[in-house]
Amino acid sequence: MQTDTTEKGLESLIVQSLVHQSGYIQGDPQDYDREHAVDLAKLLQFLAATQLDTYEALGIDEDGPKRTHFLHRLQGEIAKRGVVEVLRSGIKHGPAHVDLFYGTPTPGNVKAAERFAANIFSVTRQLRYSRNETALSLDMAVFLNGLPIATFELKNKLTKQTVFDAVQQYQRDRDPKELLFQFGRGIAHFAVDDHEVRFCTHLKGKGSWFLPFNKGYNDGAGNPPNPAGLATDYLWKETLSKQGLTDILENYAQVVEEKDEQTGRKKYKQIFPRYHQLKVVRMLLANARKTGIGRRYLIQHSAGSGKSNSIAWLAHQLVGLEFEANALFDSVIVVTDRRVLDKQIRDTIKQFAQVSATVGHAEHSGDLRRFLKAGKKIIITTVQKFPFILEEIGDEHRKSKFAIIIDEAHSSQGGKATKAMNMAVAEKPGEYKEEWDELDTEDKINKIMEDRKMVTNASYFAFTATPKNKTLEIFGNPDPQPDGTVKHHPFHTYTMKQAIQEGFILDVLKNYTPVASAKLLVKTILDDPLVDKNKAWKKIRNYVESHPHAIREKTEIMVDHFQETVIGHRKIGGQARAMIITNGIVRAIQYFHAFKAYLKECKSPYAPIVAFSGEHEYGGKKVTEATLNGFPSSQIPDKVKQDPYRFLIVADKYQTGYDEPLLHTMYVDKALSGIKAVQTLSRLNRAHPQKHDTFVLDFYNDSEIIKKSFEPYYRATILSDETDPNKLHDLKSDLDGYQVYAQQQIDDLVKLYLNGVDRDKLDPILDACVATYNAELDEDGQVDFKGKAKVFVRTYGFLASILPYSNAGWEKLSIFLNFLIPKLPAPKEEDLSRGILEAIDMDSYRVEVLRSLVKIT
Repeated sequence: MQTDTTEKGLESLIVQSLVHQSGYIQGDPQDYDREHAVDLAKLLQFLAATQLDTYEALGIDEDGPKRTHFLHRLQGEIAKRGVVEVLRSGIKHGPAHVDLFYGTPTPGNVKAAERFAANIFSVTRQLRYSRNETALSLDMAVFLNGLPIATFELKNKLTKQTVFDAVQQYQRDRDPKELLFQFGRGIAHFAVDDHEVRFCTHLKGKGSWFLPFNKGYNDGAGNPPNPAGLATDYLWKETLSKQGLTDILENYAQVVEEKDEQTGRKKYKQIFPRYHQLKVVRMLLANARKTGIGRRYLIQHSAGSGKSNSIAWLAHQLVGLEFEANALFDSVIVVTDRRVLDKQIRDTIKQFAQVSATVGHAEHSGDLRRFLKAGKKIIITTVQKFPFILEEIGDEHRKSKFAIIIDEAHSSQGGKATKAMNMAVAEKPGEYKEEWDELDTEDKINKIMEDRKMVTNASYFAFTATPKNKTLEIFGNPDPQPDGTVKHHPFHTYTMKQAIQEGFILDVLKNYTPVASAKLLVKTILDDPLVDKNKAWKKIRNYVESHPHAIREKTEIMVDHFQETVIGHRKIGGQARAMIITNGIVRAIQYFHAFKAYLKECKSPYAPIVAFSGEHEYGGKKVTEATLNGFPSSQIPDKVKQDPYRFLIVADKYQTGYDEPLLHTMYVDKALSGIKAVQTLSRLNRAHPQKHDTFVLDFYNDSEIIKKSFEPYYRATILSDETDPNKLHDLKSDLDGYQVYAQQQIDDLVKLYLNGVDRDKLDPILDACVATYNAELDEDGQVDFKGKAKVFVRTYGFLASILPYSNAGWEKLSIFLNFLIPKLPAPKEEDLSRGILEAIDMDSYRVEVLRSLVKIT
């Protein structure tokens, strides 16, 4: 008997594991009630076994109007509240309360253990779900007591289909109007192959967003090789185990309400954890449960990791954590300056907590004492109040035990918050040095912790994307070295590299360009007939040779570049914004006036905003950001999103903790290095559906300094100063020579794309090219074509962000290849090298393949 390498083989493997190892029951597709989206046999079996009196009294035991009425009621409650809440709380029907799930039993509670054991976890293969009697079926579905929990589309790379084919199947073939696929009906829809897992919580046809549910590998995306089986078997062996799935239902999955503060509109969102979120919270809880009070934990999670949800899930579960049969923590204190996190935690807890008013916000020094007396379990406070909190814990509440979660990832944006904290600590004269004003929020927290000697009746959980050495020393895990020194490591890491590769943030180094590099590029193309010499950035060449503080010259460079290559190329659908980083308040004000003047001269419709703290004298009078901008400081984040404002000029504000997806371009005129460089440039990395790249033009720093700054957080490559635009001629000639595509195909696809047709209208053109690629090219040809196609796209994208090329052929080919490359199957040579690639990291592999074409540092 041969090994079954088809999707059916993967399906069988998963089902057998769930049934034989996890204790599931295999469902019968014939038992699925398509009118109510339930496994009717399992639902009735559960009710009869656990609530027989209610089952009979309500008439559910017999097929007829009463059972139909109950099923209608159940369906309506799921539509209204979502399946998670219905499972947790049950439903009211007539005079009775009907339980639909029994949760995790407390240790020693025999009755609760018996009830939990009565839950029926089942898995059904080839589920015919459609109500219109079509043959449409789903690969697999998981049910709990007859209620659908998750659906699955399975693919197998051995049959040349991947997780992305499964995603497309959901997007194209699974109608979100079908009852099984409606919002809140299940907790997640999984696309799975033997290497990757992705999930979606809200199917919207082609707009369905599938997130990765992968472990990560070599600090990046994907999954490590599994010596004991498939790389994705953690999904069915861990996540879908009875205990694993119950934990998610009880503590993670939920429907939350989101309100747009501008419009007041409400929308509902289904929450499901990504793998690293689930793992870090479970690891923290397990370690705290094992070691007790007094530990310190550093969680280094990049932007894009979903820290807000991770913190909320952790805070909720720390409340109920036990150590040696007693509550480990009396209260959980969350230190943050983010109002959104405050609301997120409250909304999360509201879904889980049975006791009302569990969360309190300590805005004043006496609030902590009052909240503790009132029995508040989770207390949210600000960094400014943190010194007082530690004093209260260490003195008046020495006998109580606390968990302190510190959200360091979003430091204050300056101004009032920093001033308030300075005033708070100033009430302890002599304890803090004069340089306190110069410290950022993370440094201030570290100093407070050091000076207060870390009170011993608390455990600390610090979340940060870019920890400083002192933060690692205070919160990190100590690792003694043979030479007697001690290194410190984070407790858990989700890297910037993984966040970039998984598509949650963008790589800001990809198109990072020092002005000196731009000057060299300009020199290499002065004789290129494809470049408009009037717009060839001669200003850059002139500027480099001129005075270093030539505000006017630099302003012209920034504005011209932004209008020609950012707005001109309709970055972020024409909505792109730019940030200008200056080295002081006076310089920021000078830039603000220079921008206003030059934009007016250019008859540009755009305008700048300036951001700095306090009141300063300029031109013989006192000015603030509000007086210069003409609106209150609090409106800056909202105004940036609105026209005519396209430029945000800052002096030590909005360089940390500012998340604006419309930021595309940054102009740097300030010395940056280390963590400050990482935090500043990372303002550009927030994802947006129409955002495919970013650009940094740096007047002050060189690429080596910036590269070294990023290395501790993400290994990245930066295009060198010597990238040769002539390579594009050679690359295009080589690609054309393979005859994988015809010019007519390029023209047709670009025309369709620019006219905004649906994605599936492009596929016939692309599929024809893929067929040629497969049929006409040998292994070496496929490797060479695919490699050079990637180089062309990256090199053109980089150069086009600097130089105003007018070569329509290059632009069209770049657009065409961006669609074609993802559809090209991996050449056999790449398949054979997969283990090597995963071991050395894909970026390194590309560097080796492309080294002869584009020099990369």
